Amino acid sequence: MADPAFLLLLEEYRDYLGLQRRLSEATQSVYEHEVRLLLEQGMDLGSVKAHEIEAYVQHQVVQRTLSERSVGKMLSALRSFFTYLQLQKVRIDNPVLLIQRSHQPALLPQVATLKQVEALLESIDTSDALGYRDRTIFELIYSCGLRISEACNLEVSDYQNGYLRVLGKRGKLRILPVGEVAHSFLKTYLEEARPSLVGAKRSVKALFVGRRGRKLTRQAIYKRFMMYTGLSDIEAKVHTLRHSFATHLLEGGADLRSVQELLGHSDIKTTQIYTHVDTTALQDAYRRFHKDEEPS
Repeated sequence: MADPAFLLLLEEYRDYLGLQRRLSEATQSVYEHEVRLLLEQGMDLGSVKAHEIEAYVQHQVVQRTLSERSVGKMLSALRSFFTYLQLQKVRIDNPVLLIQRSHQPALLPQVATLKQVEALLESIDTSDALGYRDRTIFELIYSCGLRISEACNLEVSDYQNGYLRVLGKRGKLRILPVGEVAHSFLKTYLEEARPSLVGAKRSVKALFVGRRGRKLTRQAIYKRFMMYTGLSDIEAKVHTLRHSFATHLLEGGADLRSVQELLGHSDIKTTQIYTHVDTTALQDAYRRFHKDEEPS
């Protein structure tokens, strides 16, 4: 797409996503990509009809073999773009709002049982500084329901008196209590393991560092976690610890609003998906223990 007018429009749309919508960089990239593909079709943005956009979407689904979730992202991007065009007085309506699509059942988050989490954490060899650091990271992620990016961005000063200060999505700050086990590992890590990793680089503020004393990256944490899942023969991702944290809290009787605050969700509807996970577990248990009962 070489048209300078389209390039300018795309750049201004990206500014709108970042400055006004305050969407994450990842979401901005997805939206910009989808809009770029649409603009390459040469449609008249001021007059294109809903059925034309729908035909374009169907063509993209076939050509790119898109999943239902990817189609949802594409429609969200196009909806957002035409909303932007409305704000810019390019057109008065949003044709994407007229496009209907079948809704897939909400995908339940992957959750590990308490025994699986314990097995995974206990598979980590803590005999050296790197292993002890890893055990501390994953104990803390599970204890506080952290996102991997939040764990990466923690500084030493963020942990005080048994509480963790976490800066989440869109700069939302939350103060989280650290469980006893995670607290014990974190205390020893700060006193023994971290100093040996930092060495002479004592000015480093990052809580979790690599063997050369530099701030640990998301990729490094992910790679180490996948190594441990292989050792413990458990299928999981780092985010599974966060999902498990929320589900185990609800199973233990925590109220939904409290879990929402701990996770840093801006909308309680996001947190409600964990109630479905909990219900599924209860239904499975019921079927196991009552499979021989005959209906009355």
